Amino acid sequence: MTAEDLHPVNGLDDVVHQRVRLGVLTIAHEAGRVEFGFLRTQLDLTAGNLSQHVTVLETAGLVEVEKGYEGKRGRTWITLTPAGHAALAAEIDRLKRLIARLEPPAAEAR
Repeated sequence: MTAEDLHPVNGLDDVVHQRVRLGVLTIAHEAGRVEFGFLRTQLDLTAGNLSQHVTVLETAGLVEVEKGYEGKRGRTWITLTPAGHAALAAEIDRLKRLIARLEPPAAEAR
């Protein structure tokens, strides 16, 4: 049995698929570089909760975290690594294949 024969849910990545981490990856993908506070607001999280999820993604090599200043205020920016882009693309592909299994073919939908 090959990987293609297995049900698509078997290929979902537990690091990527978790709701908050998937949100971080997708927003960072859309933005290119995203500020921590923006992520916190968009995902409706506490700073501590978001920080834990970003650490998981950073440890997995999926994001880079850059700390610096904007004026006198400390800022943290998150960007996807090449591995992060690949992991997000693979997750989206797997989700599309899962959805395709659940949707009726176009001829049946009419």
